[in-house]
Amino acid sequence: MSQAKRLREMLRGQGMVIAPGAYDGITARLIDQAGFPAVYMTGAGTAAAAGYPDLGLVTMTEMVENAGRIAAVVGVPVIADADTGFGTELHAYRAVREFERRGVAAIHIEDQEFPKRCGHLDGKQVVPAEEFVAKIRAAAAARLSPDFTIIARTDARATHGLDEAIARANAALDAGADMAFVEAPQSAEEMEAIPRRVRGPCLLNVHRGGKTPNLDLRWAEEIGYKVAIVPGLLLRSVVGICERMLDELKTTNRHPLPVREFTTPELHDRLGRAEWDALRDRFKSGEAGRAAAE
Repeated sequence: MSQAKRLREMLRGQGMVIAPGAYDGITARLIDQAGFPAVYMTGAGTAAAAGYPDLGLVTMTEMVENAGRIAAVVGVPVIADADTGFGTELHAYRAVREFERRGVAAIHIEDQEFPKRCGHLDGKQVVPAEEFVAKIRAAAAARLSPDFTIIARTDARATHGLDEAIARANAALDAGADMAFVEAPQSAEEMEAIPRRVRGPCLLNVHRGGKTPNLDLRWAEEIGYKVAIVPGLLLRSVVGICERMLDELKTTNRHPLPVREFTTPELHDRLGRAEWDALRDRFKSGEAGRAAAE
């Protein structure tokens, strides 16, 4: 079963899919090993891993390649940030093809002007609704498999208010999107209104310290959200831990105690050492050749 189909089955089932954010193969593997049903490739994290802020500085090629690396090392569906579709509706069409070929299960495309910026920063602007809907129409037409999920993200809450954001979400669903993502609701009441007023499944972005209240995800599930992404959890944690470790090293001139102690073999096991060792042994023994001949 493809990961796109697997995600579709999850979305048709009961409950809400929680997808923490990964920005590289290490964080993606840890999310998978922790037992979460999906991984979210964060665009902000992808930019950060390249050394840039989330200001639209990362290209489609960089985003697609990172999504492909993440999808290749996990056994669960990957939902990827596709920014604004990287240009016009033609660029959005190509972006869908590129992400889908990398084994990604879903992407979201937003209505911000280029260059876009983090959805919880001030100063955002959005394109006209008709331009956004055209991109979604192109994205829906581009997919090679009907299981590939198109998520329409609107940032219009910040610029035009909640009513316009919900209207855009519904227009995008009418144009072929499978799910709506109304970015940055600013109160519990707004969070509750979105799945009630949007005519389709909804995604919630859980961004600690942003515009949206940090509420219990069980409540989000109860009010009707089908997916919750948690993009910054690991990125923020890693930055904080790195700063603390570096400060301690500089202050004490000793290797600090890690947050969790791993032996070298244990660390490599978290990155798939056992699977690669088994594969090497299989080829050395000739088992792979016999299986192919049979």
